[in-house]
Amino acid sequence: MSGATDRMSKPQRSLRQRLFEPPAVGKMSPVANLVAWAILLFWSLFVLFPIYWVVITAFKDAWTVNNGPFFMPFVDFQPTLKGWTAQFATDPYCDAYSIGRQLVLLLNNLVAFIVSPVIKIERMEPQICKVYLAYTNSFVISFGATALCIAVGSMAAYALARISYKPKFGNIVMFVLLALSAIVASNYFDVHWAISGTTGLALFFLLARSLGRRFKTTLGNNDILFWIVSQRILPPIVVIIPVYMMFQSVRMIDTHFALIIVYAVANLPIVVWLMHDFFANLPVELEESAQLDGSSRFEIFWDIVLPLTRPGLAATTLLTLILNWNEYLFAIFLTTARALTMPIMVAAKNTGERGILWWEMCAIIMIMILPVIIMAIVLQRYIAKGVLLGAVKG
Repeated sequence: MSGATDRMSKPQRSLRQRLFEPPAVGKMSPVANLVAWAILLFWSLFVLFPIYWVVITAFKDAWTVNNGPFFMPFVDFQPTLKGWTAQFATDPYCDAYSIGRQLVLLLNNLVAFIVSPVIKIERMEPQICKVYLAYTNSFVISFGATALCIAVGSMAAYALARISYKPKFGNIVMFVLLALSAIVASNYFDVHWAISGTTGLALFFLLARSLGRRFKTTLGNNDILFWIVSQRILPPIVVIIPVYMMFQSVRMIDTHFALIIVYAVANLPIVVWLMHDFFANLPVELEESAQLDGSSRFEIFWDIVLPLTRPGLAATTLLTLILNWNEYLFAIFLTTARALTMPIMVAAKNTGERGILWWEMCAIIMIMILPVIIMAIVLQRYIAKGVLLGAVKG
């Protein structure tokens, strides 16, 4: 009798049901589970294989690369450090002593900026390892541009999400015309850019006060946001010549400051676009309560809004850092020697008469991607939350 009861309480499932139907709520069937794991495994191999190829190629020599493909170290080929030593052997200033001396000199100058004039700032001599110079340049320019871009972009995004703007279209047209007039005066009539810019700005304020009331057409926050995002849609190659001429006129070609400004401006629309969604999804009641307690707008932004959007801020920071670190077009036009960055170094240093020296390029690429990997590990716990949070609406 008990056996019959067990058979009634646990009905027998067919083979098809056991394979294709989930055993319980919240679980996957064996076939669906197998298919999901197969897709994940295939995608993981697809994504990780290029990185694996770069790593093993960095430990190959010319013969192994040209007569491959070989994928199994110590089985298909014997690893070697020729690709790594080639980065430093051809440069007489890439020995340990020269690099160490430059590091000490760099630390001395950093301290000198704080306690100057007690400590004298030493001149960074031109006899310096090219790889070290490009690496430090990329580090300073990329992180500096990312910090500037995140600071300005997050505040702009918060302002567009919480403050209603209604600029008059006529004032905008007037500002553009005066800016063009200042540029023409500087380039064709030899007027100093500071004088022409200051004059144009003063005229704009005077005309806006006197004629601004007559303009009726106004724009809104959505129009401003679309205009900011549209700047990223524009291909950088379209504006690279005017940007080059602008920095050449103010003698800022091959400087860190020029690249920081250009990188920050180029990626500012992405920061505004992403952070605007994070700020817009926050409940405004929190900010209104803080205003009733006497907090200023900046205190609300710094103490309440930014901590609540930390996941989105981390994801946006990492994306901006990657874009700045890998930037090539602006760097190749605006640098010659002193502000040379790693993408330019990778492209220029590892090309020989027979083409690209893949074993040497892969070695320097491994050095190049380390800061981004470390940054991704540091921000990893926020990134997934930030990506998902930005996808949620309502």
